[in-house]
Amino acid sequence: MNIILNGHQVVVIGGAKGIGAAIVRSFLKADASVTALDRDEDALALLQEEFPTRLETAVVDIADEEALREFAENQPVDHLVCAAAIGSGKAGFPFWNMEPSDWKRVIEVTLMGTVNSLHAFVPRLLEGDTRRKSVLLLSSVAGQIGSQTDPPYSACKAAVINFAQCAAKDLATYGIRVNALSPGMVKTELNESVFRANRTDEALTYEEWADEKIQRTSPLGRWQEPEEFGATAVFLASRHGRNITGQTINVDGGQVMHS
Repeated sequence: MNIILNGHQVVVIGGAKGIGAAIVRSFLKADASVTALDRDEDALALLQEEFPTRLETAVVDIADEEALREFAENQPVDHLVCAAAIGSGKAGFPFWNMEPSDWKRVIEVTLMGTVNSLHAFVPRLLEGDTRRKSVLLLSSVAGQIGSQTDPPYSACKAAVINFAQCAAKDLATYGIRVNALSPGMVKTELNESVFRANRTDEALTYEEWADEKIQRTSPLGRWQEPEEFGATAVFLASRHGRNITGQTINVDGGQVMHS
């Protein structure tokens, strides 16, 4: 299936690294015009080196509501993707190993940053032909299975799924579709930070831990690749996804089913 989105304007928040960057690349390969937002200026610069004439970038913190609104004022958008998130960086099992204060920054970025993004860009989404427009919020299988690894992250991702459903109902009147994309096990910086925070065996390498965990949690027994989420994002933005809204799309090797 060859999907072409020529003339479509895409904004990817949290687009500098990992899954967000893979989504940026996939939309560019589909001939869409893409703007990547992130607070990591260096990572954005590296990404732009790959597409020096086709990619627009801006340094914006998703937790900064006013900065997002200011940027969105003059930014056309057909497809909004919110991929920004952080974990606590601490061992969360049992949950009382952590303090309530450990939750605040995770909520501020992973949940409220997503809320900020939609509030900032809804006025732009409601302009023009809304029937071809879409929103995609990045969640996680952690938000579906009550992951004990990082309770603040897990709870925020569950809230993102619920918020996607609320937004899908509100925007359906305009023909705008809203879905959540739920990754399973992906080798990203965030995933490795979970290993660093929760390691109990100092002799175990990240690769050894990762291989053991994927065999234990995924029926298919293999890691998911960032490019798979990029392909799913493009599909959902295309005419092929025109009747898909309010859904949580799991690309997880069967992990949620297994749980």
